[in-house]
Amino acid sequence: MIEQDTIKLLRECDAGIKMGVSSIDDVIEYVADEHFKDLLSGSKDQHIKLKDEIGELLDRYHDDGKEPNPMAKSMSYIKTNVKLALNESDATIADLMTEGYNMGIKSLSKYLNKYKAADEKSKDITKRLINIEERLVRDIREYL
Repeated sequence: MIEQDTIKLLRECDAGIKMGVSSIDDVIEYVADEHFKDLLSGSKDQHIKLKDEIGELLDRYHDDGKEPNPMAKSMSYIKTNVKLALNESDATIADLMTEGYNMGIKSLSKYLNKYKAADEKSKDITKRLINIEERLVRDIREYL
């Protein structure tokens, strides 16, 4: 049970990171404010570091990780492009990122509770990912 919950939790973190990095990539070229751009870039770097750590752990379990839900990814991409077409501003980007990361925080928290038997290392990684996303949401509030 511990191993299965650990793998499932790590897979959800992997998918969440891929979704978060993809979201940043979708918007960063539209960001006007350099500090805002730096915040997004820094968060992306932190996500990638954590993804590498998760990848190493998943390799130990002979697991390839998980891709984000294709429908969720497509809907996010469409919503981002429609909103930016209507209003290409840092406030719009901050709103999109806040909404997306809040959904990620909620999902990760749910998975952390669902996979209670996961090992402490995978729980720690999940908590660190939640922390990275909470920090970005807090840091970009000034752009809303």
